[in-house]
This record gives sequence, C-alpha cells and structure tokens, in this order.
Amino acid sequence: MGFALSVFFGFAPMLFFAWILNWLDRYEKEPKVLLGLVFIWGAVVAAGLAFVVNTLLGMGVYFLTESDAITEFATGSLVAPPVEESLKGLAVLLVFLIVRKEFDSVLDGIVYAGVAALGFAATENVYYIYNYGFLEDGMEGLFMLVFVRVILVGWQHPFYTAFIGIGLATTRLNKNPWVKLLAPIIGWMMAIFAHSIHNTIATVLTGLPGLAVGMLFDWGGWFLMLLLVLWAIRRIQLRIKKYLRDEVDLGVISSAQYKTAASAWSQSFARLSAFFSGKFRDTRNFYQLCSELAHKKYQLDYFGDEKGNQKFIDETRQKLIGLAPKVSAW
Repeated sequence: MGFALSVFFGFAPMLFFAWILNWLDRYEKEPKVLLGLVFIWGAVVAAGLAFVVNTLLGMGVYFLTESDAITEFATGSLVAPPVEESLKGLAVLLVFLIVRKEFDSVLDGIVYAGVAALGFAATENVYYIYNYGFLEDGMEGLFMLVFVRVILVGWQHPFYTAFIGIGLATTRLNKNPWVKLLAPIIGWMMAIFAHSIHNTIATVLTGLPGLAVGMLFDWGGWFLMLLLVLWAIRRIQLRIKKYLRDEVDLGVISSAQYKTAASAWSQSFARLSAFFSGKFRDTRNFYQLCSELAHKKYQLDYFGDEKGNQKFIDETRQKLIGLAPKVSAW
C-alpha cells in the first residue's frame, strides 16, 4: 500500500504539472507523442542513469575523503546538478536535433524541458516518498514527504531544466553565430547553477532559516520563470497577429476568425461553443493550423524556405480554406 501510494503521489502531481505546461502553450500545442517521449525519458532514462552515476561518484568522493559531510555536500552541490541537468537536457537536445522545426519559440523550449524534468521529478519523488517517508515514519511520513516534494519544491526540476530549453530555443531563433554557439552552453550552465544553489542551501542551512532561504530562492525563481513564460506567450500572440493579417485579405480566413486566432481566450470560448455544436474537432484543428501557419510564415521570412516552409504554408492554407466555412469565431 505504501509503495502504491508513493508511485501515485510521485507521478500524478507531476503529470498534472505537465498538463499545466501544455496548457500554457496556448497558441500552438506541441505534439503529444513528443511530450510523452520526453516525459518517459526523464522518468526512466535520466532518472535511472542519474541514480547510478550519482551513487558511483558519491562512493568515489567518500573513498577519497572518508567524510560523510564532505560526501553529502559534494554529491548534492557538485555532482548531482551537472549529472542530472545533462541527462534531462539530453531529451530536449534530441528533440532539437531531430525535429528542430518544432522549436518555434522560447516557450516551446521551456515546455519540452519542463516536461522532461517533470518525468525525472516523478521518479525521484517516488524514491524519496517511499524510502524517506513511508519506510521511516509510515503514512504520516509519506504524506509529509508528499507535501514537501509536491507543494514546497514541486516545480524545482522544471525551473532548472527550463534554462536548457531556453538556450536551445535561442539558438534555433537567432542568426548570430556566436549566440547560436553560446546560448545552449549558457543555458546548461544556468540550469546547473540554479540546481546547485538549491542543493547547497538544503545541505548547508538547516531548520527554519534553511527552509526560509530555500523557499525564497525556489519560489522567487519560479515567479521569474512565470513572468518569462507570460512574455513568451505575448510574443507568440504578436507574431500571430502580424503573420495572419494578410490571410484575411487572401480570403483564407475571415476577419472574425483572425481576431479569434489572435486571442487565447477567444479560442477557448470558440472551442467550448463548438463542443456543444458538434464541431469541436474542426474548430480545434482550424485554430491550431492558424498558429502553425503564422509560425511557418515567420520561419520563411526569417530563415528562408528551410527545405519545406513554403510547401507547408501552401498546404496549410488549403486546409484552412476547407475548414473555414465549418468554424465559427468568438
């Protein structure tokens, strides 16, 4: 029973957090298959390899120093951050290398990185909740660890790894060769730094002072990341307004549909209305295609054809023309 509850409370909240990240990507949802794969990578590959590598390196530190205190500090502050961020970030790097056209904005990088990190956090949560919660203090300990791992530090891993996603997205969306080279390195280093600061605070400061400083750092960082997400959403909205405007003149979409496509709230109401009229799928697909068309037109304008941008634009326009009469605006 204790292990089953540990698995449930380890994974269920992280899957919900992953849903929140996907929900925040209001204008162009990432493929669910890719999101599922990066979550599984974080939960299985990254978490499994990190446990092995961290354990082996920790044993090496203890062998050299014969000190529990030094081993705990070195493992938490110097070993775990680069190991875990590299393994989580590798999932985002693979998406970037294999399907880099899915990186349309900084928000996409944050979403992929966050979902991979949440998969890692889910497995790590199961380990902590069961071993240091249930096995040590029974059900009381289990629920105490659930509170700590989910409520107090539930967003810590997505926060760290988001910097890697931001770095890769910056590389994708920039022409400057130095920015393209340095952005992912800086993002990786910032992820390690933030992770190391959190672990160092937890190791060095104990009791209420440590909790207060740790909460200030974690929640302050999450708040700043949320502001960055809101900024990224606004940038996407402005891009959609700019690149869909001439689609009205071309007769691809109506002016009312254009206004709905440029507003996340209007899209939500349009989908809700369509749900009751039996046109939900067409409405959802229509506004998803509107966003994809705007992004591809931006990519064509900024990067050139990239072996398929113009073809995608032409095909998407035809799909929109076919769907437009079936779709209402809000």
